[in-house]
Amino acid sequence: MRGILSISGSATFQNFIGTASYMGLVRIISGFGSAAVAGNTIGIRVILFALLPSWGVSNAAVTLVGQNLGAGKPERAEAAAWKAGLYNTYCLGATGVIFLVAAPLIVSAFTHNSDVASNAIHCLRIVSAGFLFYGYGMVLTAAFNGAGDTRTPTLINLFSLWALEIPLAWVLAYPLGFGPSGAFIALSVGFSTMCFLSVWIFRRGEWKTRRV
Repeated sequence: MRGILSISGSATFQNFIGTASYMGLVRIISGFGSAAVAGNTIGIRVILFALLPSWGVSNAAVTLVGQNLGAGKPERAEAAAWKAGLYNTYCLGATGVIFLVAAPLIVSAFTHNSDVASNAIHCLRIVSAGFLFYGYGMVLTAAFNGAGDTRTPTLINLFSLWALEIPLAWVLAYPLGFGPSGAFIALSVGFSTMCFLSVWIFRRGEWKTRRV
């Protein structure tokens, strides 16, 4: 029972970190008016919709890693995670290209307000620039969870989405004068950092020895 509560508690905190960091970004963006907030809302909702297949791939990685570790095949678990990450990167990379090219067309389906549309377009284009990295980041953080190591992705999320992303968003948006785009840049940097940290820690292989 203690093990179940420990794993579920860390997993719950992971989700809280992501949700709370987004709330922090909205607070920063709100300083630039309602058009910036509305544009951010449109951009993020389109992005979340586009991420649905990637979450499915990540959940598959959780199952494959847990199943193979349980069968005593850690190398197979690792290979499954890398392959799922590669497929996810292909998917998100293609989606990112679509967003970069067709952002104005996509946004036009939601608003005709030029100020709102401008912010939404910047959101789609800037955040999607990190998709190529986020594909692996999503899968590998999920793979840690599949191995029963919920602490590692929690710490990765805490650093990437709070210690780095929120302060960087404020600095870029206000002191450096990037405005709402500064928050979008910080979000993309947070996604990319999550990927790099996940790859580095995953390669070390300590998750293979995790005992639940």
